[in-house]
Amino acid sequence: MIRKIDAHTVREAVEEAYLHCKEESGGRNADYIPYLAGVPAHLFGIAACLPDGSVITAGDTEYAFGIESVSKVPTALLAMEQYSAGQLLHKIGADATGLPFNSIMAILLERDHPSTPLVNAGAIAACSMIRPTGDADAKWAAIRGFIGELAGSEVEVIDELYRSESATNFNNRSIAWLLRNYGRIYDDPELSLDLYTRQCSLGVTARQLAVAAATIAGSGVNPTTRRRVFKAELTPKITALMATVGFYEHTGDWLFTTGLPAKSGVGGGIMGVVPGVLGIASFAPPLDGAGNSVKAQKALARIAARLDLGVFHPTHCIPASAEAATV
Repeated sequence: MIRKIDAHTVREAVEEAYLHCKEESGGRNADYIPYLAGVPAHLFGIAACLPDGSVITAGDTEYAFGIESVSKVPTALLAMEQYSAGQLLHKIGADATGLPFNSIMAILLERDHPSTPLVNAGAIAACSMIRPTGDADAKWAAIRGFIGELAGSEVEVIDELYRSESATNFNNRSIAWLLRNYGRIYDDPELSLDLYTRQCSLGVTARQLAVAAATIAGSGVNPTTRRRVFKAELTPKITALMATVGFYEHTGDWLFTTGLPAKSGVGGGIMGVVPGVLGIASFAPPLDGAGNSVKAQKALARIAARLDLGVFHPTHCIPASAEAATV
C-alpha cells in the first residue's frame, strides 16, 4: 500500500515536531571551531520542500549557519556530475569507516582509498577532483555555484567562520598530506584543503537546505527554479551515500530508527532526502558526541515516523500530486 502525502499533512507534522522539540536542551555547540561555539544555542528551525516547490517552515529557518559537513553532499554530487559515479567510486570509495568524521586512522587502515566522500578525507579528495584542475578560483566558482543551484539561491562564505576554520584545521592539513602520500588526492593538497575549508564555511539556511534536499529527491531538478542541476541517475547514488555514512559512527542507529537518508554537519544542520517525495532539513547548534545536532535529529525522527518517510517502509508515501499515476 502506498500512502499519499500532501502539504497540509507535512505542515502538521513539521509544526508538531517543532513544538515538541523546541525545549530540548541536550548537547553542546562545537567548541573546537571558535565561531561555532558562539552561535546562539537556542536557535531551532525545520523546513520541508515538496515537489511543487512549496516550502513549509517552522522556527528559525532564515538564519544562515555554517553548512559544514552537509556541504560534502553537493561536492560529491558535483564530482559525479563532472566525472561519473563509477569514477567517484574508483577514486574515493563508498564505504562507511565506522570512525569519527575526521579520522586519520581510517586513512591508515584503508590506504587504497579514502573510503567515502562524506567524511573529511573523502571530501578533501572530492574537492581535489573538481574541474578545472589547478585553478582555485574556477574550482571554487564551480562548487559555490553548484550549491546555489541545488538550494535555488546564492550562498556566501561566512568570513568569520572561514577564518576560524582556517586557523584551527590542523587535523585536516594532516589528512590532506596523508592522502598525497597515498596518491589519493588529485590536485595540490593545500589548494584542495582550502576549497574544502571554504565550502564548509558557507552560510546556508534550513530553508535552502530543504530545497537542496528536494532537488536531490526530485532527480536533479530544483522544484523552485525548475532547472535541472544534475543528472537524474545520480540521485540513488548520493542518497545511498547519505544512508551509509550521513551520521558518521551513529549512522546505523539513525537509519535503523528512521529509515531516512540524511546528512549532518557540526554547524547544527541536517538535510534529509526521500526520493520522489520531499526534501527536509532542520537546524539547531547543540551536538551529540559524534557531531550531530541533538534537537534536529529528534525533530526529523519525529516527522519521519509520523509521515512514514523511511525509505524501507512498506507503506512508503508519495506526493498527493502523484496519485493519478498510481491508479
